Amino acid sequence: MSDRSTLQWGQRTYLMGVINVTPDSFSDGGQFLDPAIAVAQGQALWQAGADILDIGGQSTRPGAETVPLAVELARVIPVVRSLRAELGSKPILSVDTTRVEVAAAALAAGADWINDISGGTFEPEILSLAAERQAPIVLMHLRGTPQTMQQLTDYDDVVTAVQTSLVERREAAIAAGVQPERIILDPGIGFAKTAEQNLELLRRQRELTTLGCPLLVGVSRKSFIGKILNQPDPQQRVWGTAAACSAAIAQGADILRVHDVAAMVDVARVADAIWRSP
Repeated sequence: MSDRSTLQWGQRTYLMGVINVTPDSFSDGGQFLDPAIAVAQGQALWQAGADILDIGGQSTRPGAETVPLAVELARVIPVVRSLRAELGSKPILSVDTTRVEVAAAALAAGADWINDISGGTFEPEILSLAAERQAPIVLMHLRGTPQTMQQLTDYDDVVTAVQTSLVERREAAIAAGVQPERIILDPGIGFAKTAEQNLELLRRQRELTTLGCPLLVGVSRKSFIGKILNQPDPQQRVWGTAAACSAAIAQGADILRVHDVAAMVDVARVADAIWRSP
C-alpha cells in the first residue's frame, strides 16, 4: 500500500482498485451502488493492498448511456468523502470521470487524482482543472464514446495510432498547464479495440513506455479475456486477468487497474521479482 506522496515509478507495480458506483458496469454493475457498500468495498480493497482507489459513477462499458450530471455527483462524492474520512490521508483516491464538475467536486471532497477515459477530449477544461489543483491526471486513449467506440476499430497499426494519440493528449495537458510529471497515460485496452488489437497492444506495450510518462493498464476481467477463455462471466476471469497483468508488467506497466486486488497483489509481486531490476 502506498502513501499519497509521490510514487516511485519503476521500483514496483502499483495497483488501482476499481470501485464502480454504478448499476450497469460490465463486471460488477449494481454491486456497489449503495454508498455504504461502496465505501466498505474501498476499505476492503485498501486492506487487500491497493495503492490507489478509483471511484466512478458513470459506466464506460460498450453501449453505456450517459447519466445526468446530478446522478454522477450523487454517486461519487459521498463515497470519496467517506473514504477519505474513514481511511485518513494514506490512500490515493482517484475519480473516474470525464466531467469537470464531477472532478472538481471530487477533488474538493478529498480525491487526489483524475482518471479521464476521454483523455481530456470530452471536456477539455478538465485539463485546466488538473493544472490548477496540481492533481495527477490519467489520460486514456479512446475513439468516439462508449456508445460508438466498438464501431471505430479500424487502424493501420493500432499501437502506432495509440502512441500518436497519447502524445497529442500529453501535449494538450502540458499546454493547459499540467506538469509533465503529473501525467499518466493509459492505452485504453478494450476501448475502441478488437480482441486481437488488445493482444497486439499488450505484446508491443513496451513501445508506449518511450513516451516518458508512467503507464496505467486496465485488463481486468475484460471481454478479450472472456473470448480467449470462452468465459461469459466477467467475475470468473481472474486467472486470465492474472496472465494479462503479468504480460503488462513484463512490458513495462507502472499501474494496473484491477477488480481482484488481493489476487493481483501476489501476481504483481512475483512478476516484479522476475521482470524489474533488483
